[in-house]
Amino acid sequence: MANVLLVEIGIALTAIAVAGALANRISLSVIPAYIIVGILIGPHEPTSIAGVSLQLVDNGEVIDLLAELGIVFLLFFLGLEFSIDQLLDARTQIGKVGLVDFAVNFGLGVVLGTLFGWSLLETLFLAGIIYISSSAVITKSLLENGWIANPESSPILGTLVFEDILIAIYLAILSAVTLGGGDIASAAVSIGTAFVFLGALTALAWYGTGVVERLFRTESDEQFLLRVLGVTILIAGAALASGVSEAVAAFFVGTAFSQTDHLERVERVVSPARDLFAAVFFLSIGLTTDVTVLADVVGLLVVAIVLSVVGKLFSGAVSGRIYGLGPKRSLRVGLGMVPRGEFSLVIAALAGGVSGVAFQSVIPAFTVGYVLLMSIIGTVLIQHADRITEVLVPFVARLSGSNRS
Repeated sequence: MANVLLVEIGIALTAIAVAGALANRISLSVIPAYIIVGILIGPHEPTSIAGVSLQLVDNGEVIDLLAELGIVFLLFFLGLEFSIDQLLDARTQIGKVGLVDFAVNFGLGVVLGTLFGWSLLETLFLAGIIYISSSAVITKSLLENGWIANPESSPILGTLVFEDILIAIYLAILSAVTLGGGDIASAAVSIGTAFVFLGALTALAWYGTGVVERLFRTESDEQFLLRVLGVTILIAGAALASGVSEAVAAFFVGTAFSQTDHLERVERVVSPARDLFAAVFFLSIGLTTDVTVLADVVGLLVVAIVLSVVGKLFSGAVSGRIYGLGPKRSLRVGLGMVPRGEFSLVIAALAGGVSGVAFQSVIPAFTVGYVLLMSIIGTVLIQHADRITEVLVPFVARLSGSNRS
């Protein structure tokens, strides 16, 4: 068993390397390349070419774990770019952009479910899938395209933090109400526990700079790497067990490092591990994708994708204006928020445990196709943001009466 697993991991990493090399050769983002190669070598169709089996890698526990670490360390590195002081100073703006994002995109999900004649509960699941952007995909895209130090990263970050906290509340309520795991009171306890945990993390990031400085001081890069990986994964795992997004927890751990002298060393020593885990995360999306089921939901997919791109572009552009950005950078905020990913898949998995055709077949099939296509579309839009904004900015500038970038 161990030798088979080792071969699978070797195939997965080799496939990622080949896909990344091809993507770089044609100047394409590596994210869609990793997802597509996951489809090709995964357990679903296509399963063979000319009689040669393509079922080379299964989406097993090891892949799932490495993919989870990809989410954790992408958000950890995003946290390195910000401090708690910055977040607290921008708390009013974060609240505003988060509410705009929720009203527009959750609202579009509700409209979509209503148009297709879904029940209230089905529509609430669909709205959550439509609403939540992918912290992992967006963070990787920001790093890959050099946006991380740009002004538009602030409203993007603020929206992601708001989304990740809100989605924890949303999932707690849905779990309690739909799966018989409890009632609203138990959901309230889960939410309270989550906020206590987040409060403790915030306090650590704000007041614990000196502790972090001393704890991670060592001459050995090996020891430094092990300490960073160990503490970050431990806190992320504890957060997940407490009902908090592991991504949000990792983000706050990153902010704890942002004010220390370890910042440059973290970026130098830990970034290779981040890139490895992140690549496996995107591969795992492809491994879970069964393209044969997409034909049954193609109409819903097309409408959802169009509404989702327009919705995030609009809410993101408004968010950029709330942060005082000009039309060009505001539009880039909207383009940056398009990708969907890990949380939409979590919501779909939760839906699969509810009785009913829509929950057990339609929603999971739709979500896999939706995440796949929105991940690819979103990363391509970010990659070509300059060309897109050149076309759109004149219209936005005329409407707002602004020529600022």
